[in-house]
Amino acid sequence: MTSICRCPYCQRTFQLSPYRPQQRVCSQPDCQRRRRADYHRRKIESDPVYADVVKDSRKIWREEHPGYQKVYWQTHPEAAERNRQQQRRRDRRRRIGDLVKNNVALDLKHSASEVWLVGPETADLVKNTLAFSEVLVFQRAPEPPQTPPSCKEQPSGIGAVLPV
Repeated sequence: MTSICRCPYCQRTFQLSPYRPQQRVCSQPDCQRRRRADYHRRKIESDPVYADVVKDSRKIWREEHPGYQKVYWQTHPEAAERNRQQQRRRDRRRRIGDLVKNNVALDLKHSASEVWLVGPETADLVKNTLAFSEVLVFQRAPEPPQTPPSCKEQPSGIGAVLPV
């Protein structure tokens, strides 16, 4: 008896192979590629020996192909631009994440001013209590009123004669 299963990647139904009863993914090349990539990613996270072998393999390949990355970015300008945009996005998220964790600089809950954070980066904020800004405006604290010094603070003249 053959069983029917749904592929977790493409959501299509497929007939299980009688020779592979543990099969969970259809035989489409894209789905099989994703299955292998997911396995590889999980294996690297869970097996430190496997992760070291993969790391060493990558290192050896880079040593055998010096300059590959530089040539790639030069010959694929659209990929280079996409990478720049993604890096800017990652940098912005990291800065905003650092701001969320940094609540010692300024407590806006007790401030008389209002701060509105807008933009796509604010969707990831857990505690929206601190704003990243290129410009900071500080109001000068009022100076205390000038009062004349008390008589104890008055300078006494040198050689002044004190009454007895």
